[in-house]
Amino acid sequence: MERTIFTEEHEIFRKSVRKFLEKEAIPYLEEWEKEKQVPRTFWKKAAEQGFVAPAVDEKYGGLGADFGYAVVISEEFEKVASGLGGIGLHNDIVIPYIEAFGSEEQKDRWLTKATTGDMISAIAMTEPGTGSDLAAVRTTAVKDGNSYIINGEKTFITNGYSADLVIVVCKTDTNVNPPHKGISLIVVEEGTPGFKKGKKLNKVGQHANDTSELIFEDVRVPRENLLGEEGKGFYYLMEKLQQERLMCSIQSLASVQRMIDITVDYVKERQAFGKSISKFQNTQFKIAEMQTQATIGRTFVDRLIVDHIEGKNVVNEVSMAKWWTTDLAQNVAIECMQLHGGYGYMEEYEIARRYRDVGVNSIYAGTNEIMKVIIAKNLGL
Repeated sequence: MERTIFTEEHEIFRKSVRKFLEKEAIPYLEEWEKEKQVPRTFWKKAAEQGFVAPAVDEKYGGLGADFGYAVVISEEFEKVASGLGGIGLHNDIVIPYIEAFGSEEQKDRWLTKATTGDMISAIAMTEPGTGSDLAAVRTTAVKDGNSYIINGEKTFITNGYSADLVIVVCKTDTNVNPPHKGISLIVVEEGTPGFKKGKKLNKVGQHANDTSELIFEDVRVPRENLLGEEGKGFYYLMEKLQQERLMCSIQSLASVQRMIDITVDYVKERQAFGKSISKFQNTQFKIAEMQTQATIGRTFVDRLIVDHIEGKNVVNEVSMAKWWTTDLAQNVAIECMQLHGGYGYMEEYEIARRYRDVGVNSIYAGTNEIMKVIIAKNLGL
C-alpha cells in the first residue's frame, strides 16, 4: 500500500538515511554488538548528515524538521538493527522535554549541542524497585541554597553509559499527597561530582544499545537545572509518553516488516523434499497471515502519526498500537525463526538477532499490561 503520510522530500531523505546506514552502520554492527555501544564517531557522522535531533529549531542548530522525518529515521535505523535505537531516544524522547519545558537559557545551553553529536542524552525514570509506577520513584532532590542535592539510583537507562546529559525523574517533595505531585525533572550533566555510571548491562538483546545503571550520591546541581516547574514532572512525563509509545509502535512495525522480508527471501532459497519451502502451503499461509497483520498495523499507526502531527490527543489509541504492535513483533519473530528452521537459531542469521531484540518492546515505554489498564480506564471500566 502507498503510504500517503510522506512527501517526496521525506522519501528523498529516506534514501539518504538508507545510503548512510549502508556505509556507516551495517559493516560495523557486529563490532558494536560486541562492544555493547554505538561509538560517538557514528553519532558525529550522523549529526553531520542532519540525522541527530533534526526537529530542533534552526536557531539552535537543528533543521526544524517535521515529525515525518523522525518517522523516517526511526524506521530506517530499525531496519538495520534495534541496537541503533539510542539516537532515536535522543531525538524523539529526551530532547523534546528540553524543547517543550526548557527555559531559553537551557535551550541555548543544551539544544545547541544536541544536534552536533557532542551531547548524548538519556532520561532516567526506572529504578531498581520502580518501573511502570513512576509515582513511586525514590530518587530525591533536596533544596540546599541555590542547589538541589540528588540521591538515588536508576537502572535500565538507554544511552546511560555514554550520556553527557541525563534528565532525572526525582522527588522534590516526599510529603505531598498524591505522591506524583512531588515529582520533578532535573538535568544532571556528565562530570558532576557524585554522579556515577554503572557498567553496561548484559542484556538478552539490543546489544549495541548501551544500557546502564546510574548512581547519584549527594549530586549537587544548580537550581537552574530544574526543567520546567517543580512538582510538574509527572504531568510532563504523561504529556510526552504519547510520542514515546508511538515511536515504539513505529519501530516494532519496521522490525516486523524486516523479519517478514528476510524470511520471504530465505524460504525461496531453502530446499526441502525436492522443492523450495516457499511452495509449501503452510509457509505461504504463515507469511500471508504475518504480512496481513503488518499491513493492518501499519495502516492504523500511520493514521496515528497524522493525528499526532496535528496535535490530537490519541493516548488511548497509541496505547492500543503499542501493545498490539509489540506483541505482533514477538509473534512474528517466533514464526520467522521457525520458518528458518535450525539455521534461524544461528547467530550468523539476522532472524536470530531480531528474535532477541524484540523481546523488550512489550516492556519499555510502559508495559503492555499498563497499556491495557489505560485502555480499560478510558472505556470506563
